[in-house]
Amino acid sequence: MPQLTQTISPSQAYDASKKLILAVTPERKSQALSIPELATAGFLSAVPTTLVTAPVERAKVLLQVQGQAGSGTQYTGVTDVLKHLYKEGGIRSIFRGTGATLARDGPGSAAYFAAYEVTKKFLTPAGASPSDLNLQAVILAGGTAGVAMWAIAIPPDVLKSRIQSAAAGTYSGILDCARKTIAQDGVAALWKGFGPAMARAFPANAATFLGVEASRKVLDGLF
Repeated sequence: MPQLTQTISPSQAYDASKKLILAVTPERKSQALSIPELATAGFLSAVPTTLVTAPVERAKVLLQVQGQAGSGTQYTGVTDVLKHLYKEGGIRSIFRGTGATLARDGPGSAAYFAAYEVTKKFLTPAGASPSDLNLQAVILAGGTAGVAMWAIAIPPDVLKSRIQSAAAGTYSGILDCARKTIAQDGVAALWKGFGPAMARAFPANAATFLGVEASRKVLDGLF
């Protein structure tokens, strides 16, 4: 997942979303969620985290592009960026690009968690539980989840970064940004950074899920 400090972790939001789906479908015959339900839980998990990550994403993008084209250093850190944005346009300026962030994280999280669960189920021997998978299987499932997420998240991520780094009024929304980006730079511009993202996706997310599963096993043993 996009790497940010959050008060609600993606895995916590995902677990809460799965419980929500079970709660609103009390007549179900099985407690096991289907693939569409897992994807829905993944999408829903992105909603609360986006409220936290969107302002930080905006600040991160501005920090990354400062100094380009001889603009010089304008900000000293995330807090400084947010202070400048608030003075410039209030809360609305701070949260610019939130819709684009959700357009990236919603479908991305749906693919992320669904791919992880499906891969774990595929790798689980008959009669065994996915929670008992070995280290290699968890690494493969986590890496597959990361690849699945970034395979569809790159275009909205590109648009999000353009919206958040552009001057106010440049784009009216994510569709307007997509139209102008394609008209100016071609469709290939939507996939800028695809190679590096894919190279990072497998090992980074394999490590993430390995840590999550290891922590759960430790906590289960303690409590």
